[in-house]
Amino acid sequence: MSCPFCRIVAGELPAEVVYEDEHVLAFLDICPMNPGHTLVVPKSHVERLSDLPDELCGPLFAAARKVAVAAISALGASGANVGLNDGRVAGQAIPHLHIHVVPRFPGDGGGSLHSILPAKRAGDLARVAEELRAVLEG
Repeated sequence: MSCPFCRIVAGELPAEVVYEDEHVLAFLDICPMNPGHTLVVPKSHVERLSDLPDELCGPLFAAARKVAVAAISALGASGANVGLNDGRVAGQAIPHLHIHVVPRFPGDGGGSLHSILPAKRAGDLARVAEELRAVLEG
């Protein structure tokens, strides 16, 4: 088993676990953006969001919500960023699906997860929407 997150799940690598249930493990990131930066992972090896079985979507995102609420309460954070990087091109460094929960504090220098593409890179919105709808409805 070479996946470091699978090795953490199996107890082969150390981690500061903050939450666990039958489907999900949440542990502190070793290179945190802020104190309390937590990674929420499915216990089964799933590389990409598209690989995540439907029955794990609810437990995974419910756990991310629990961790975010706990971070705000326990650490006095004012909010949290919650997100995932899906695929290497999106910045996914470890090929095991994981949700980042990053507690946010006033003046921490971070920012929001927001639209950053110049309008010219957005493409024709109507055409893109139609292509997405065709796949989603198909």
